[in-house]
Amino acid sequence: MPRARERNATYDVVVFGATGFTGALVAEYLASNAPQGCSWAIAGRNQEKLESVRARLAAINPACEQLPLLHADTSDPESLRKLASSTSVVATTVGPYLFYGEPLVAACAEAGADYVDLTGEPEFVDRMYLRHHESAVASGARIVHACGFDSIPHDLGAYFTVSQLPSDRPIRLEGFVRAGGRPSGGTLATALEVMSRPKQTSAAARERKAREPQAPGRRVRSVAGKPRFDRVARAWVLPLPTLDPMIVTRSARALEQYGPDFRYSHYAAVKRLPVAIGGMAGAGALAALAQIPPARRRLASLRSPGEGPSEQQRAQGWFTVRFHGVAGNREVVTEVSGSDPGYGETSVMLAESALALAFDDLPETAGQVTTAEAMGDALIDRLRRTGITFTVLDGAPDHPPSRRR
Repeated sequence: MPRARERNATYDVVVFGATGFTGALVAEYLASNAPQGCSWAIAGRNQEKLESVRARLAAINPACEQLPLLHADTSDPESLRKLASSTSVVATTVGPYLFYGEPLVAACAEAGADYVDLTGEPEFVDRMYLRHHESAVASGARIVHACGFDSIPHDLGAYFTVSQLPSDRPIRLEGFVRAGGRPSGGTLATALEVMSRPKQTSAAARERKAREPQAPGRRVRSVAGKPRFDRVARAWVLPLPTLDPMIVTRSARALEQYGPDFRYSHYAAVKRLPVAIGGMAGAGALAALAQIPPARRRLASLRSPGEGPSEQQRAQGWFTVRFHGVAGNREVVTEVSGSDPGYGETSVMLAESALALAFDDLPETAGQVTTAEAMGDALIDRLRRTGITFTVLDGAPDHPPSRRR
């Protein structure tokens, strides 16, 4: 039964932020791929822009001529409460989430509506756990952050890889990311803001660690690793301090199939050493400039909010995440791959996450949960049908992957 019927909600899915660059892509995907009988709507604060988006969607699917338009504004908590009460799932692209995301998380946690977003902001994720996890558990809401390129390929890729290994032995897992694409104005601004707040991010992480229950009788760690040339990645690999390893290890704490002692390291993979050295230097310089407000504003102005790569540029995008897992004498190499990571595949991932929560038979969870914990195999199956691949490259086990149901 669709969850909207269980909650007596009007809509299965609402896209909040559909007038933005990525939000419009999510709405376009649903216009073409929402299942028959799916009741969905788009929401935002500007009626005229919403009507413009609806007109574009109607050109894709004439049924969208009657698509409901809902008023919702992050500065108007009552509008967000009405939104959360009207739907099974809210998919939001309104960021930076640290500045604009909390009112909607609070509304969904209170109303019992499921929530998915595209955040790559560790501080936001930790603060939302501290402030709203308990109320979401009480209401039954599933708060699922990072449902785009941050962090679905990494979280579900780790889950898929671990499923190929025995769960009764310590597991060492490494992920190697390669990608090609162009950022939008919103993505650039968010990345700079995250870099500018290292103290606040560390403080939120410490507070969460002190409060969050640990995996009883098990050990789960994220290990930074060291730069090197790696034979599995076939590239120079550099530690990548993003949200992704945090999400992977939280899935590992929640799910016993990650073994009694799980260790994960996350890397960027670069084919040529000079490019790797230049990338490290560039990242350091960008992080330093992000600490200086005038420099940060100048860098952010290089792309306007709502501005993103063209359809032709997105068509040239790609990503691969290769995983190397070892458990005792068992070893496996897997890979998750797809097209444009920032927008094409990200919009697909967010939309399919929302549809999975709305329609699929999933493990019973509530509160702030990860994609692997909340959706696992069901979401992998959905993404495979869209063309995103999950492949065992080497070392398939002599037992089938475990499936949680």
